[in-house]
Amino acid sequence: MAKIRRALLSLTDKTDLVEFARGLNGLGVELISTGGTAKAIKDAGIPVKDVAEVTGFPEMLDGRVKTIHPRVAGGILAIRSKADHMEAIAAHGIPTIDMVVVNLYAFEKVAADKSASVHHLIENIDIGGPTMIRAAAKNYQDVAVVTSPHDYAQLLAELQSNNGSLSLNTHWNLAKKAFAITAAYDAAITTRLESITISADDFVDQPSVLPQTLSIRQPMKMSLRYGENPHQQAALYSKGAGGVAGAEQLQGKELSYNNLVDLDAAWQLINEFLNPACAIIKHTNPCGCAEQKTLAMAYRKALEADPVSAFGGVLAFNRELDAETATEVAKIFTECIAAPSFSTEALAVLALKKNLRLVRVTPSDERYVVKSISGGTLAQSVDSLTFDRSQAAVKTQRQPTEEEWQALGFGWKIVKHVKSNAIVYARAGQSVSAGAGQMSRVDSVKVGAMKAVLPLAGCVLASDAFFPFPDGLEEAAKHGITAVIQPGGSVKDAEVIAAADRLGLAMVFTGVRHFRH
Repeated sequence: MAKIRRALLSLTDKTDLVEFARGLNGLGVELISTGGTAKAIKDAGIPVKDVAEVTGFPEMLDGRVKTIHPRVAGGILAIRSKADHMEAIAAHGIPTIDMVVVNLYAFEKVAADKSASVHHLIENIDIGGPTMIRAAAKNYQDVAVVTSPHDYAQLLAELQSNNGSLSLNTHWNLAKKAFAITAAYDAAITTRLESITISADDFVDQPSVLPQTLSIRQPMKMSLRYGENPHQQAALYSKGAGGVAGAEQLQGKELSYNNLVDLDAAWQLINEFLNPACAIIKHTNPCGCAEQKTLAMAYRKALEADPVSAFGGVLAFNRELDAETATEVAKIFTECIAAPSFSTEALAVLALKKNLRLVRVTPSDERYVVKSISGGTLAQSVDSLTFDRSQAAVKTQRQPTEEEWQALGFGWKIVKHVKSNAIVYARAGQSVSAGAGQMSRVDSVKVGAMKAVLPLAGCVLASDAFFPFPDGLEEAAKHGITAVIQPGGSVKDAEVIAAADRLGLAMVFTGVRHFRH
């Protein structure tokens, strides 16, 4: 086991620094430090040597150079079991460094500010920190590299139980974590700088959101019991920056893989709406969705569309869940609920449903979405286009009524979140039924009609892509729909428009397709 005699500490995040430094000092470890870290240790009355005393050089170039020096690198990289290494550092008076405690400039936090200047970004790229981390991790058998305050307590406990030594296994695990940290750091820099072009002293973000090199490095947030099926292994990886992956679970059983997928589908849909809204999801498709004056009204309207499918479903709300709505929700079995917040009264009501999973979700700012395929990964920009009535074109002789316009806009928001081929029957503020994932569009129309619990007469119909033939429209008209919204763009658009006119329907083309595979 390697004994820790000398440690170098250089930290941006100084969480629990003083306690850790005091613990090391109590074990007889000599502390070397830099800048603000050294000051914090000194101010706590703990002996510490400034790194300049080791290198013989002061910090310079606005702090860009402080640990990049042979007396630091040599002390970290010398392999203790190699006589020539030890002779070399002894000849130059270089002390060994047995522990490196370093975390990095918060580049990702700075990079998240889209208005940050290139100068500000560049100055927040750590050089000395990654160098020391990688050097210590490379020489893991002799040097312990500590990159997270979360490890301090465990390491102190091990040092205290082993006379100031750490096991080889601990050194190895710390090294693996260290290499993951530097890899993620470099990936964050690459991703942010890739979106910038330089012109003289100015810079602009490029319009493309897709990187030339796709880097996905996220820490494991939780191991899941299994994946989509019990024979599949699964885990959730997240940086914890909002969205469903970064949500806070407030109560209930542990979230499953399928819970998380459905919660994400529900959360994405509910964020389409400005007024109080509720979405009920089953297997990523909405079986009910409504936008009303209150959250409780929205829930009742969403449930009304398909109460059978809603049993065991996943819910999302775009407002704080209140006691009235919680009381309604508690009447049937629900798997999970996502909301931006929950009132104290609502939590008390839902606490009686001990297995019900409640998650508090904050917004996230994804620029692109990814999907794995065999041998690679697909990436695309987020489908963030919203319904713009001013850009829609009425193609039929009959214009939609104002109520139909409201229903068409509402249905268009929902059909965007239904698996293709997708059909949604809707009224203003309430989905009525959906036909999802069929191989032909006319079958989606039929499935949606077949599943309808509420009357279809007087509803509108939304289609995520064009009608290739008039048959889908003709089938919908049998059930009493009055208006249709679709992208248009079929070679048979003229025939479809003629069929709508013959059937007395109003039809709107958006020019935008919303496939969801």
